[in-house]
Amino acid sequence: MYAPGHLGELTQIVDFVLVDTVIEETGSREKRLRLLPSRVVVYFVLALALFEDCSYRSVWGKLTAGLEGMPLVGPAASSLSRARRRIGTAPLRRLFEILSGPVAHLGQAGSFYRGLRTVAVDGTLLHVPDEEALTWRYPKRAGESVEFGYPLLRLVVLVECGTRAMLAAAVGPESDCELTHAGRLLGVLDRTMLLLADAAFDANEFARDVQATGAQFLVRSSARRIPTPFQHLGDGSCMARIGYGVLPVLLTVRVIEASVTVTLADGTARTEQRRLLTNLLGPAAHPAAHPAAKLVGLYHERWQSETTYFSVKATC
Repeated sequence: MYAPGHLGELTQIVDFVLVDTVIEETGSREKRLRLLPSRVVVYFVLALALFEDCSYRSVWGKLTAGLEGMPLVGPAASSLSRARRRIGTAPLRRLFEILSGPVAHLGQAGSFYRGLRTVAVDGTLLHVPDEEALTWRYPKRAGESVEFGYPLLRLVVLVECGTRAMLAAAVGPESDCELTHAGRLLGVLDRTMLLLADAAFDANEFARDVQATGAQFLVRSSARRIPTPFQHLGDGSCMARIGYGVLPVLLTVRVIEASVTVTLADGTARTEQRRLLTNLLGPAAHPAAHPAAKLVGLYHERWQSETTYFSVKATC
């Protein structure tokens, strides 16, 4: 009854053989023949993500719409919930690890800068249900005497610019900062990539760890950091070292200063200073290899991670 072609478009995108392999690998196979086999439950959870505004029964109806006329039992919402708990998170996590990754072909517009694949990292917060089963891990915000709001989950993802394909993701409680989770994503970086990130990711240790992967980085500096230049370059940028008192070996970076002017619809304008740090030094730190103006424009591609979150933030 639950043959591969009977579960709609999802089986055309996520192959049932792959799902079966993941279930076996994670030990999530059902112990006896069930009305809700583990394979079906995996597709059901994937469908829940596509139809997040629908109830369990409604999503089940969409998933099995191609089975009209067959003696199909409609499981209760409680049965679907128990089936989710039965398979756990392991097969979904493993499926994501296999399917995630870059998809842009070499040189694709919007995804590459001078042969380097541009990727961006950023974080966001999501609400989770206010239930005791979750609040021990994802506590609510608390004032001096009362808790308020919903518990929050912090999500940090690494995405490919241009395609917004997700390369890696990490989740955890709000109390863990974005840098903590971002450090768990560095294993997917390599020397073919250029990482773009905002000021939350300019920590000395993080920059060192990114460089250790072989990847390049272009990160906005926090306002507190004012590097002392040891060499001024012809395009107005300069060379400096960061990590004093923190890193055993100082990290050499190029510092680019920029003014960004935002003009609103009513004609009012606001100008802000931006300071970027990068290990794109060029041959003998010659700025012509990576012009400062070009890098300032490139930095704004990091908003790809923000737009990746857009649908989630807009609908939760």
